[in-house]
Amino acid sequence: MSNEIIQRVEDKSSSQSNKTQFTQRDAERCPYCDSVNFVKRGTRKNINQTVQLYICRNTECGKTFTASDVKGKHFPLRVIIEGMSYYNLGLTLEATCQIIKKKFNLTLGPATLSEWINQYKPLCTFGRLREYAIKMFSPKDIIEVVTMAHRQLYRFRYHRAKIVLMLQEFKNRNLKPLKEYLDNISSETPHQYFADGERMSEVKSKFDKADMIVRSKFNYANRLAAFVLQAVTDNKQRHEELQRFMIANDSCTVATEVPVYIRKEDIEHMENILKFKVVGDDGIVFKSRKGDEPPKGNSTSAAVRNLPRLLTGHIDFVQIRNGSVHLLDYKPNAAKEKPIEQLTWYALAMSRLTGMRLFEFKCAWFDEKDYFEFYPLHVVKKLQRPAADIAKGSTSKRPRKRIIYFKDGTKAEVPKENKLSIIPILAKTLQ
Repeated sequence: MSNEIIQRVEDKSSSQSNKTQFTQRDAERCPYCDSVNFVKRGTRKNINQTVQLYICRNTECGKTFTASDVKGKHFPLRVIIEGMSYYNLGLTLEATCQIIKKKFNLTLGPATLSEWINQYKPLCTFGRLREYAIKMFSPKDIIEVVTMAHRQLYRFRYHRAKIVLMLQEFKNRNLKPLKEYLDNISSETPHQYFADGERMSEVKSKFDKADMIVRSKFNYANRLAAFVLQAVTDNKQRHEELQRFMIANDSCTVATEVPVYIRKEDIEHMENILKFKVVGDDGIVFKSRKGDEPPKGNSTSAAVRNLPRLLTGHIDFVQIRNGSVHLLDYKPNAAKEKPIEQLTWYALAMSRLTGMRLFEFKCAWFDEKDYFEFYPLHVVKKLQRPAADIAKGSTSKRPRKRIIYFKDGTKAEVPKENKLSIIPILAKTLQ
């Protein structure tokens, strides 16, 4: 099986030059003092690459640094990442080294690759599952990859072994419907829906933020993004490279670029039967495009249209953690983004497609520094008046004050008004 993978890599690399040219991202700030006041200070050459050096102009720092925090390596970070990813597909050390030779024209020894794997074991947490995964699937079958032309190209990846192993855990056994949906995507996805339907990312109307909070934390997704994106020089490739690494190397990402859709009748069911607040009084507002009816008020960037027959989208990352399904979206400059609507639509669609209840999903968006998480159920399911208030004949429609407590000691009041509340953690610990 490994010979087939090596042959595919060889065929793909045959049209490339004999010497692969590696480029680096430019530095964004000093890693020692976080200053953006720095200048280039020559280069440093090693066996396989030339590294750009920078010097910090902060008078209290003045240190020399590079754009990458990988120290003392003679191989480019991209090669290190590729080596660990191919190994975690189930290839042997020797077979992985052959692929690196074919792909990059670099001679890599099994001992060096083994050192990388041991060094980055805290990041590549799939390592503890690898020996069980390779007993169930061959290297060419462990991850299913399907390219879908849905107005643009999306590359769906599905880790078959990882989801089987995780569903064996007691807390995850109720998530079997998710596996059934992912198993059938390549054969049963109605591709015509994605040509005709409206896109979830184009929805501009806002959900009511009362009774929900957004939790700010720092977890492995931030660490993985910070590590991988050092080797990405083209910003357009950030999603692709991060998805490739996480599907192969972390222990909880089971699929990427997952296609989802929700129909008009599904939305009506949620509103009429489940009593979710999905569509506001003004209907669904979309970002403007040619042919839309004039927007209401003074808005110039939105247009109101009738409830669409279909809404479609593609989820960046689907993870299984602690008995819940996590739907993640990578957003550069995540602290400035608030994709509550987009992620909530993803969760609503996934709930209808799998038959799972909405409280089994969590949504989050992240980048290298920040991770923001919320429950989509709290977005569309609002609290009713307390029974005690009704019995006393209270005319107030607002619920009593509710305080929630987190494991790290943080406490927060659940907002009663339509105002986004972001609760930070006390310390940046991995969660």
